[in-house]
Amino acid sequence: MENHDLGRFVEETSLYNRLILGSLLPGGVWEPLPHFLQTWLRNYVMESLIYLVSGFLWCFYIYYLYPNAFLPKGTCLFLRTFMLKKKEKRESFLMYIRVLVLLILYLTIEDMMSTTLVADAIPSRKAMLLQISVTMKAMPWYTLLPTVSEYMIENGWTRCYPGISDVGWVTYLAYVAIYLAIVEFGVYWMHRGLHDIKPLYKYLHATHHIYNKENTLSPWAGMALNPLDGLLQASPHLIPIFLIPTHFRTHLVLLFMEGVWATNLHDCINVKLWPVMGAGYHTIHHITYRHNYGNYTIWMDWVFGTLRPPVDDGKKEI
Repeated sequence: MENHDLGRFVEETSLYNRLILGSLLPGGVWEPLPHFLQTWLRNYVMESLIYLVSGFLWCFYIYYLYPNAFLPKGTCLFLRTFMLKKKEKRESFLMYIRVLVLLILYLTIEDMMSTTLVADAIPSRKAMLLQISVTMKAMPWYTLLPTVSEYMIENGWTRCYPGISDVGWVTYLAYVAIYLAIVEFGVYWMHRGLHDIKPLYKYLHATHHIYNKENTLSPWAGMALNPLDGLLQASPHLIPIFLIPTHFRTHLVLLFMEGVWATNLHDCINVKLWPVMGAGYHTIHHITYRHNYGNYTIWMDWVFGTLRPPVDDGKKEI
């Protein structure tokens, strides 16, 4: 990478710092800071805003404006969770009888209890505030990753390039596709490793899996992780910048979009858009712990045999 290209990276990140920090904070707070700390502060402010604004808007939309459109009705929520937990044992006659009894019970009381149970499917304010608290405590560590990424790019340690015109649109799109494939593979195995390697699960990932039912999952839970857990799951975004030419701004956008995507994955709304790994799939992951480890798509789970599609859960679909 030539020196004038490296200068373009520094100019671009300095511009972002001025636009974000200059708009939100007094100059005396951020201008005296070294460039690295300015960038870290800018990433912290931006990711915090993305998390808080997207979480608030999405919760307001699904829990308060249109709860009957998106939340499960009747005892279907319990029945679906029960069947997923016991799928491997349902071959016994007794289990079939239990499921039949539950189904009859559901059909009997659905109309009487649908309003109450829809309300029960909304996470409590206490649960959501806890998720926000866990996330905001970890946010300084989360935003260290893009800050270090920008530092490495500015110093010419990666294969990033500053402008799409440097390679052309066709080549740019091809590289983005490869970038996403690498990230998808990396996130899948990182996430799966956090489950399969018992100490990693016990000391890191278990923090996130205390939210294991639809009435505890919410858009706020997406980033409620142990800080090291969050860094590990986002780290695959650093792999392609060393392997393939990567557009700098696209890399930053995709890295920050993980926060928005995490919000989507934990809203419990089953969006049927193949091959997207929607919240319907990820809710199953929080129930079984052994399926649907993927990030944006279901492909890696399909290839490696861990895919479990959502079953009909009584919710309206998008």
